[in-house]
Amino acid sequence: MTERAASTQDLLPNDALQWIAGVDEAGRGPLVGPVVVAAVILDPQRPIDGLADSKKLSAKRRDQLDVLIRSHAICFSVIIVSAAEIDEYNILQASLRGMTRALLAMSHLPTLALLDGNQIPRDLTIPARAIVGGDALEPAISAASILAKVTRDRLMVAMDALYPDYGFAKHKGYPVPEHFAALQRLGPCPEHRRSFAPVRRALERC
Repeated sequence: MTERAASTQDLLPNDALQWIAGVDEAGRGPLVGPVVVAAVILDPQRPIDGLADSKKLSAKRRDQLDVLIRSHAICFSVIIVSAAEIDEYNILQASLRGMTRALLAMSHLPTLALLDGNQIPRDLTIPARAIVGGDALEPAISAASILAKVTRDRLMVAMDALYPDYGFAKHKGYPVPEHFAALQRLGPCPEHRRSFAPVRRALERC
């Protein structure tokens, strides 16, 4: 699944612009559901106040900024990496694959990608720099972290409607005591990541 915004600056010549994209993901730690990766090229002519690491913002503020980013950015993309792909490639490689896909899905191919973390996908042909803690340092990465977090949280609320006994709307699939208790009581649902140890153990008990 890919979500993409069209450019707002097609009237400017290509050599007048530096397309710098921020990239971040949400959902590496949970036991269930997808990883969501977002890439954003911000518009310097339309600055957005209050961009920050999504984890430091309230849900209400993230939702507000999500609307502003989508309407003010030059372009963005949001990629959904399924639990099945996570199980096939492992969580790190699935996240890196999602970063590459998010960048290549943009309506403008970036001239530089700024990635949150300390690794760059090996198959990425775009010049890139990894920045540890980049979601708190680079506005474009902050914007990407907000889009990814808001999108994934909404997916988990929708998943809660399908599997209401696990508490996904509350804990978003993270390994908290309530989630462990549901796993022990119910076993894994189809969206659980089979490659994660707590899920494997729950499957063995079934």
